[in-house]
Amino acid sequence: MENSGGITASLQGRYASALFQLASEQKAVAAVESDLDKLGEAITSSADLSALINSPRVSRDDAAKVMDGIVSVLGLSPITKNFLGVLANNRRLSALPDIVRAFASIAAAARGEVTAEVTSAHALTATQLKALAAKLKDREGKDVKIKTTVDPEVLGGLVVRIGSTQIDSSIRTRLNSLAQAMKG
Repeated sequence: MENSGGITASLQGRYASALFQLASEQKAVAAVESDLDKLGEAITSSADLSALINSPRVSRDDAAKVMDGIVSVLGLSPITKNFLGVLANNRRLSALPDIVRAFASIAAAARGEVTAEVTSAHALTATQLKALAAKLKDREGKDVKIKTTVDPEVLGGLVVRIGSTQIDSSIRTRLNSLAQAMKG
């Protein structure tokens, strides 16, 4: 397994790497990756959940109880349930969004693919996603898994992030660059 030194050097990377090794041993990488995707979406879409995992006032026991409830609502695997219990017990739930991203990167690297985070002003069609994946595969030399987000503030174009590389062809950035150039 090839890991980026930057990922495994961080606290979140160490947790993600340990979870990946455990999931690999139990042949459950796909299930855990799916579980973490669900968790990531839940954290992003729920301000209450986001506030809860970041709150230092929530006790370890209460955090563990909430995570158990989330596990049953989302139907997560036993490996993920135990992992969330460890995070709650170690008061590391605030690192969960970064752990989700690090695990996805580690799993993608193990499969020989890279993940591209694509932000657009409007949802992309299946045809557009397919064409974008083909272009990015040519550029990267690996299969590319695309995760999309919609941000109307982009105005148009795309912002693509692959690892630490960002390709920004958004209209917002072009307008900001033009405004700066006009200021002199």
